[in-house]
Amino acid sequence: MPDPAPAGAGPRRDWDVRLVPDERGRTRRPEPDCPVEIALAAVSGRWTTLVLRELAHEAHSFGELRGRLPEISAKVLAERLRTLEERGLVNRERLRGFPVRTRYRLTAAGRAVRPLLVELYRTGLAIDAARDGAEPVG
Repeated sequence: MPDPAPAGAGPRRDWDVRLVPDERGRTRRPEPDCPVEIALAAVSGRWTTLVLRELAHEAHSFGELRGRLPEISAKVLAERLRTLEERGLVNRERLRGFPVRTRYRLTAAGRAVRPLLVELYRTGLAIDAARDGAEPVG
């Protein structure tokens, strides 16, 4: 919902249209349909960005993901994959045969997260450099 102006203030006109190009982001509190909130919710959670990174180029089985992220516990990896599936970012595919094998791959929505991850990385570098008083890298 668009943010109503305070009583008697008239409509707000100082929105930075590059940051807030449409009405869904023009709120004074977090709203679930705000595109920024949607994007942040998609990548929230410890290990989530790393799981998304590993799936960005190709599908992987649970065991392959464990091998690529050896510090993550099986329990946490299973939770992250389940959450990403619930968020519509990952598809789980059961393969035929015995033993049962499962592969995980990004959905179209999951692939749409890649530019966000790239920009978050760049932003992290810039913040880190700014804290140290150095010029940002990249």
